[in-house]
This record gives sequence, structure tokens and C-alpha cells, in this order.
Amino acid sequence: MNLQRRKFLRQAQQGGAGLAVGVFASATWMAALHLPAQAGNQAEEELSDSVRTALSQAVQQSGPPVPVLPTPRDQEEFNAWLAIASHRLRQWMSHADDRQEFLHTLWYEARRAGLSLSLVLGLIEVESAFRKYAISSAGARGFMQVMPFWTRSIGDGNESTLFHTQTQLRFGCVILRHMLARENGNLFLALGRYNGSRGQAAYPNAVLAAQKKWLQSVD
Repeated sequence: MNLQRRKFLRQAQQGGAGLAVGVFASATWMAALHLPAQAGNQAEEELSDSVRTALSQAVQQSGPPVPVLPTPRDQEEFNAWLAIASHRLRQWMSHADDRQEFLHTLWYEARRAGLSLSLVLGLIEVESAFRKYAISSAGARGFMQVMPFWTRSIGDGNESTLFHTQTQLRFGCVILRHMLARENGNLFLALGRYNGSRGQAAYPNAVLAAQKKWLQSVD
């Protein structure tokens, strides 16, 4: 294992205070170390019929991701979040149109699943460094590194759809919400379960450190 990568994992396991700044400062850091996408050794789990049905319904498409902003205040807060998040996302996505499409979709899917925007952004930063077509050594795909078995378990079995932005974020957010339910709201354990490293500190610490950079007044 690369010496710098071992150092990173050791810092994460210790909950190093400088992790957010020193480890996840930019996508170029990850590229320089030639790190693959970060999905862990996720295993397909046994789902009850009721859970499978609920998850299958949750990932079904329901039209384009149009933010629901019923009041002028809601619109104002959304625009403020969008401007700040888009500015921070520039180091990974250079084109403004790509950032807007991604952030509109992420806002919609995170809200739909009842997840904080900063949490989903932090998870994506760690999982794929915002690479739409990332594939891990374990075969996980896309922004949120969803394993293909999920498309067979709760989807239509078409693995290629995991490279579609809304489908990828829909699956990732629904799965993370499911993991939170499995762990009775314990975010640390839910993140570990999502990554396939439940009980180990490195991955949850990394996501929570990355999340801090994305925290906004509207979350």
C-alpha cells in the first residue's frame, strides 16, 4: 500500500484534527496519489420482502429533479446555497452548466431522502471526488459508488443506469437512508455500513471531515 495512503488511513482512524484541510483539500491530491474510488468491501445483504418493496418504490424515477421552492425565502436560500456550493465545486467540475445540473439533482435527491446536503456532498467527495464515471476496484460506480447488485436487488437490473446522474444519486441517497434506518440513526455506523467497513473509523471520519467543508446555513 502506498506510504502516503497508509498515513491518510492512520490519521482518519485517529480522527486527526487536520484531516479536513490536509487530506481532502482538492481533487488534485487524490489524483496525485492515484487513489481509486473509495468504495469498500460491500456485500449484498438479505432484504425482507417489505424492505425490498419499499426500497424499489423509493428508487423509481418520478420526473426531472425540479427543486420545490414554495416561498420567496425558500428560493432565496436555495440560490445562496447554489452559489456557494457551485463555487466550491469548481475544482472538480469546470463547467458551470455541469455544476448546476449536478447540484440541482443532488439538492432534489438529498431532500427527497431526508438527508443533509453537506453529508451527501462530503460522501461524494470521499467516494469518487465528484467523478461521474468512477469505478472502484470492487466494481462500485458513479458519484456515490453504488454497487451494481443494488440495481438487481431494488432496481430493474440495468447496471449502466448507475452512470446517469439522477439515477446514481437516487440510488445512493436511498441506500444511505436505508443504512441509517438499519443503524437506528447512528451516522457513524451507517456510513461504515454504506462503505462496507462497518465498525472501522477511517471511512466515517473521512466523510464527516469532508462534510464540514460543505456545511451551510441551509442544510
